[in-house]
Amino acid sequence: MVNTNTLAQLAEQLDLGGYLYLGKGIAKGGGRNLKSLLANAFEAVLGAVFLDAGYDAAYHYYLDRYRSLPAPLRDENFKGRLQQVAQERFGETPVYDSEGARVGNRREYTSVVFAGAEPLGTGHGASKQEAEQDAARAALESLVGSVKEMPAAKPARPRTRRAPRQKRETATAAAAQPASEAEVVPLHALPEPRSRQFGEPIE
Repeated sequence: MVNTNTLAQLAEQLDLGGYLYLGKGIAKGGGRNLKSLLANAFEAVLGAVFLDAGYDAAYHYYLDRYRSLPAPLRDENFKGRLQQVAQERFGETPVYDSEGARVGNRREYTSVVFAGAEPLGTGHGASKQEAEQDAARAALESLVGSVKEMPAAKPARPRTRRAPRQKRETATAAAAQPASEAEVVPLHALPEPRSRQFGEPIE
């Protein structure tokens, strides 16, 4: 519901590209049609509505325009899915080699994705990011066929902590037992002291 493609589509409805303040180079290169810039522009408009009229107004403003779209687009994270496939099959992380070239009055990027020495796919786009996503999409189609039928990523298993080691039963039992009390003998029960030499009682 909230992604770059959808926000850019909403910005095109308002013709926000014509109101962007851009440099001469990016304006000549088609910057007013870049999805990332259009999406940022619409977010700025939505933020202005929020600051001026509050949350409810901004919420309904966005929701009403979203519902008016004929077919809202969704973002596809082809690069993330390709990284998963490449690591499982080749044990490699994909690397992208991207270059930009001017085509007429606009700039176009070409990207080639590698997993090792062999190229997996080539893509094109108005920005480096779009070209890399297109290259990842082409690589996925060559590796797994339809990218729509790819299984979802496996959820990570939760880590379990080991229980602390139990102390030895003997040490525990010894610590638990109270110390024995010393025997108390009354004074009148003690033998009367006598002299060693004569055996007479000592006064």
